[in-house]
Amino acid sequence: MNRDHVDAQQAAFDAHHDDPGDLPVMRARFEYNGSPRFLLYAIKRLDLDHRHGFHLDVQLVTDELESGMETIRHRLDEGDTDLVDTDYISVARERAAGANIVAFHPYGRTVGGLVAPEDTAIEGLADLSGHRLGVTRRLDKNWILTRAACRKFHDFDPAETATLVEADSRDDLTRLIRGGEVDAGFQFWPLVPELTETGRFVEVLPVSDLVQRLAGTDDKLPIATFVTGDSYLDAHPEAVRGFAAAAQDAVDHLLTRDDIWDDISRRLLPDATVASAVTTGWREMVVTEWGAETIAGMRRLFDHLHAVAGADALGVETIPDGTFWLDP
Repeated sequence: MNRDHVDAQQAAFDAHHDDPGDLPVMRARFEYNGSPRFLLYAIKRLDLDHRHGFHLDVQLVTDELESGMETIRHRLDEGDTDLVDTDYISVARERAAGANIVAFHPYGRTVGGLVAPEDTAIEGLADLSGHRLGVTRRLDKNWILTRAACRKFHDFDPAETATLVEADSRDDLTRLIRGGEVDAGFQFWPLVPELTETGRFVEVLPVSDLVQRLAGTDDKLPIATFVTGDSYLDAHPEAVRGFAAAAQDAVDHLLTRDDIWDDISRRLLPDATVASAVTTGWREMVVTEWGAETIAGMRRLFDHLHAVAGADALGVETIPDGTFWLDP
């Protein structure tokens, strides 16, 4: 982690942290190398939070500190944070364990890709056995989806036939991949270009393809969601609705305008040479809306993962009532 780069990104947000006045404040805590920061920056830069009746306060954190769902749960439950993002399976897992958190808006198909050296012998799912595979942590959604796909399409479980190496953070995973300490690694999608654009590495398996194959639908299903605490939702439902509206406006802008991506490249990306790949990837990843049918598809995907990977891999037996809030 380059601390100067993190501070520079935070300064870009702070330049738009004007006086909230009488508006309800929504405190957002997001990883400095996660892609939601692009959307949050667009909201702040375009003043969409104030236009929709709330004040968004964004603080960037390191994934080493924020990688555990326990930390997220405690921050939301105890009132230290009002907004985070995570995959909906993690929301279901933590809600089943008693966390008072709720997913209220889709973010996108935030899965990653399996990255390997350009001379790798790994070409797809069938080639994973016998290799050292890097992940951020064992419950990483990329790993769960890959296990499920291998079991369904190739009748083996890589948890039994490959060696899993947990890196604990995305930065450490990149280090393991670059250092050859793993044969391949499941890296988060915004960080894939930092490896593949050098020409030394290739993405051999986009996990988004597995999402669609397992879901059996052409609809783009969100994996990541924006999450708040039940207590914040009860106290400030209009702010939550305001964020959903602001996020939709920001997505519309980011899908159709290149000028804001030029600004994002200058202020939020450590390497401008990957800006084009990041822009394209973000536009393909983001999900613009959801409804009852989308939630039904997400539940079908969960049921399929549960059937082939089991509750031990998912960390939860079923999606509890109240996991999703579609009121906006």
